[in-house]
Amino acid sequence: QVQLVESGGGLVQPGGSLRLSCAASGSIIRVNAMGWYRQAPGKERELVATITSGGRTTYAQSVKGRFTISRDNAKNTVYLQMNSLKPEDTAVYYCNADIIVLYSAHEYAYWGQGTQVTVSS
Repeated sequence: QVQLVESGGGLVQPGGSLRLSCAASGSIIRVNAMGWYRQAPGKERELVATITSGGRTTYAQSVKGRFTISRDNAKNTVYLQMNSLKPEDTAVYYCNADIIVLYSAHEYAYWGQGTQVTVSS
């Protein structure tokens, strides 16, 4: 089986920074695209940023210039560096990865358990 384990959330003041990490482990053959999503109370889950195995990135307009997604393919880990945080960035952040697992020719989407990010003074 495959697990995505996130870390790095917490409480930060407006203008501050946090770095989220998400490590994939288990019977993995290949990790393709990875990404971060977030869900604020009363709102739908939304895309924050994605990165392909080759390093191509996409960002939501609301985080461009403030957040940076990166990955370490050797560690099957994706990161989200969040700078200049705003109260509206408060949400549960979820890691997502498209993974080909052992004994399968198909790619499946996996999700982490979520990590809370709260931006408040």
